[in-house]
Amino acid sequence: MKQNQKNMKFIIGLVAALMITGSAFAQHGNSSEGHVNFGIKGGLNVYNVHNDNGVNYDAKLGFNIGLLGHIHIARQFAIQPEVLFSSQGAKYTNVNGSISRYNLNYINVPVMVQYMWDNGFRIEAGPQAGFMVSAKTETNDVTVNNSDNVKHIDLGVGVGLGYVHPATGLGIDARYNLGLSNINENSDVKSTNRGFQVGLFYIFGHDAKKAMEGK
Repeated sequence: MKQNQKNMKFIIGLVAALMITGSAFAQHGNSSEGHVNFGIKGGLNVYNVHNDNGVNYDAKLGFNIGLLGHIHIARQFAIQPEVLFSSQGAKYTNVNGSISRYNLNYINVPVMVQYMWDNGFRIEAGPQAGFMVSAKTETNDVTVNNSDNVKHIDLGVGVGLGYVHPATGLGIDARYNLGLSNINENSDVKSTNRGFQVGLFYIFGHDAKKAMEGK
């Protein structure tokens, strides 16, 4: 509980710092810069856990939902920090045929650098920090708490592409997240999170034409 409280304080502080940085860019930018917008997003996860011992898991479906800040720092560049609840994990078929589900829930904070075309399409890449909320294993309706065996911080990178309607602010994106850090706390096996995300988002007050013109 104390660790989760520390994680939440860190997330709040990080997001506040990112928003202050974005505001600073906005205040000191030229006519094609200076737009900071907020939005909401949510979508589908297809996640797995990769192990370096050759044991293969199956992908697990989940979801993500949260908030974003779109910091328009130049005509075709933006920084987009996000705070997302993300249900992740993997599935494993045991020798007796039963299926174990590793349910890993995180608060993820990606910070994506975006290149944007005038027609609404964009590509993005950036780092991500994940803060573990819960870790449980479910087998035959029996649930075991594994929080002590999973590290509380997961670092990775994400790459993706998206499209936002220039006039409405409605958009869709797809992203691949590659975990870089070992999530195992008490094992010699290195395990990393890997997954795809597809989602919808809405940016409040978005107007691509005005953003490009600096209005």
